[in-house]
Amino acid sequence: MTDRDLDRVEGLISQLLEEHPPAETPETEFWGAQYDLGLAWVWHPEGEGGLGLPRRYQTVINRRLTEAGASIDNRARNVLGIGMGAGVLAAHGTPEQKQRWLRPMFTTEEIWCQMFSEPGAGSDVAGLATMAVKDGDEWVVNGQKVWTTLAHLAKWGMLVARTDPGVPKHQGLTYFVVDMESSGVEVRPLYQITGEAEFNEVFFNDARIPDANRIDAVGAGWRVALTTLMNERVAIGGNTVPRGSGRIAEAVDAWKRYGGGDPALRDELVRLWSEVEAARLTAIRADEMADAGIPGPEGSTGKLAWADNNKAVMSFTLELMGLDGTLFPGGYELIRPTEFENRPPQHGFLRTRANSIEGGTSEVMLNILAERVLGLPGDPRVDKDLPWKEVPRG
Repeated sequence: MTDRDLDRVEGLISQLLEEHPPAETPETEFWGAQYDLGLAWVWHPEGEGGLGLPRRYQTVINRRLTEAGASIDNRARNVLGIGMGAGVLAAHGTPEQKQRWLRPMFTTEEIWCQMFSEPGAGSDVAGLATMAVKDGDEWVVNGQKVWTTLAHLAKWGMLVARTDPGVPKHQGLTYFVVDMESSGVEVRPLYQITGEAEFNEVFFNDARIPDANRIDAVGAGWRVALTTLMNERVAIGGNTVPRGSGRIAEAVDAWKRYGGGDPALRDELVRLWSEVEAARLTAIRADEMADAGIPGPEGSTGKLAWADNNKAVMSFTLELMGLDGTLFPGGYELIRPTEFENRPPQHGFLRTRANSIEGGTSEVMLNILAERVLGLPGDPRVDKDLPWKEVPRG
């Protein structure tokens, strides 16, 4: 981090805050100005929301903006777009695609979702069966996706579909960006244990996607999908939140109300706080050391720790609350949420059950770390070289 680059970043932050005071500027307008100054994804090239600098400068930007009272909630509000879609476009998108999609993605004017999993292809994403057939300058898509977070709010969806069933499963995939409001796309809610339907199933019935919305080459979908998944795990497990915030803050609040000075409970709280803080500092260090480009498999470490820590912290919190933890403040309604803040600990306890499943199960994360980080032998894959249409399916 050279003084010259740091001075440039600091100067642009000051310009942003001076010209767009956070207390007086609508969030969307502020985020648009942040993008235009290259402070959205600082490692992106100039003109694409960045300055062509290493990722570590983003930590400086986010800290300064937070201290000034500016919101960085767009990263949570459009987590699949900003956390995953931006990385996909940066690595594989055309200049026209970046120009069209990056800015409204960052401002949250256009929400994104991701459509990989299917009823018959969960952890084995490459086994998916949704088909896309070329028809002139368009692709006709038929099939079903499941567990699609925020599909009911999304304008755009990242879609992997099979375009060649006659080659091995990893080779016959192509990656698209689909307009979720277009004809032939149907979104149905999947209600969770929380009573909310932030997850959805999506059906494609002769849905049409312009070839201009294809990301990378025909048949390169698996490569682009891997970029998406690596960015997803960093977005989920590598989110560098302020110290003592998030789930652990709920545990501390519960300790103040229900702990009663019990030294054993205090020791457990301190242990959990230390583990969460260690994971947070590790995420910051990894983020500051990362260069521009596709994240590596190490991102699975943060995602694994995030899931385990969240479940442990919320279990401890409800134990502290005793019988109060069995209640559900505000009632238990089946709703399709549009925002995700200010939930009670009881909701957090239920919601964190999904953390070890979404974004890749903890078991998959362990396999990735074992094979790609530690170099251990992989599981046998008997269908790896078979044409997809010849692979037996239930």
